[in-house]
Amino acid sequence: MSKMVEEIRQQPAAVERTLKAEWKHAVKLRKHFEEHPVRMIVLAARGTSDNAAQFGRYLLEISTGIPVSLAAPSVTTLYHSKLKLSDTAVVAISQSGESTDTNLVLEEAKKSGAFTIGITNESESSLAKMADEALLVRAGKEKSVAATKTYTGQLACFYLLAYALGAPIAEEDLQKIPDFTAAALQLEDEIAARAQRYCFMHHALCVGRGLNYSNSFEFALKLMETCYVVAERFSSADLLHGPIAMVGEAFPAFLFCPSGTTWKSSCELLEKLNAIKAESTLITDRSNKPAAALKMAERNRLTIPADIAFKGPLPEEVYTPIPYIIPAQLFAGNLAEVKGLDPDKPRTLSKVTLTI
Repeated sequence: MSKMVEEIRQQPAAVERTLKAEWKHAVKLRKHFEEHPVRMIVLAARGTSDNAAQFGRYLLEISTGIPVSLAAPSVTTLYHSKLKLSDTAVVAISQSGESTDTNLVLEEAKKSGAFTIGITNESESSLAKMADEALLVRAGKEKSVAATKTYTGQLACFYLLAYALGAPIAEEDLQKIPDFTAAALQLEDEIAARAQRYCFMHHALCVGRGLNYSNSFEFALKLMETCYVVAERFSSADLLHGPIAMVGEAFPAFLFCPSGTTWKSSCELLEKLNAIKAESTLITDRSNKPAAALKMAERNRLTIPADIAFKGPLPEEVYTPIPYIIPAQLFAGNLAEVKGLDPDKPRTLSKVTLTI
């Protein structure tokens, strides 16, 4: 059993610890932002943390209406440009808290008048000490090079940050996420069996839209770094603007398909993929009621045995991203072992990557 798969299994408890331990901090931050509102948010990250930032961008803009920008660290580290960041919150996301470039972005942001926040798994890291405030991921030490529980912990912190910035998020709704995450783990045996079929897969397509767009990036990254599969990632909309031409018969395509806002576009894409006989696998949940598109994917559907749907001011699929990445992580971890690879030690990679 790889450390990666062991750490995937730890995620319900890790997410629960993070949400419980940091809720009071989020309440405190909410009072700060009520007194000192910001006009813009800038997110700085690399790698898996950058994928978490993609989720943060969607969640924060959808739930707060505040514009969000993803920082290009090179603007600061290579071109030494001075940005005007007054009335701006700059958030750096890093598992280790020691990423050189994102820390430099945060340091320069402070000099430019920004309010700075760190999201990290390490309470004693440079990032945690430098930021005005730090939201801590409570995942425990992550031993596998491939990040899993720190990714979902960062997503959990973005829910807390959204609440702090005024989003209509209720604590009791957040408390349901660990149970949804545990439900997704029930698919482990099914996924391990399915991974056998993909032993010789060399390329793949990962698709998600809106709040699950970040998961398409994270799934593709896991396939690339642990299985050495060339994995392209797109939103369903972007894929139809040209790249779908590369997809042919038996081409592996993995789609994140929650019910709600993005379901219609997912159905349209699935129909096109079925028409060209691509091999499509859907990740969905029990709240997504049977429809023609779901029936077409009956044999290639991973259905989380939980109803992950909320009725309220936020989109129906708002709490799906954490449980939805679990089947993808399990697939990558199992496929690596099927291929005879060690997912804990990808070639040429180390746990902390330092770039400028």
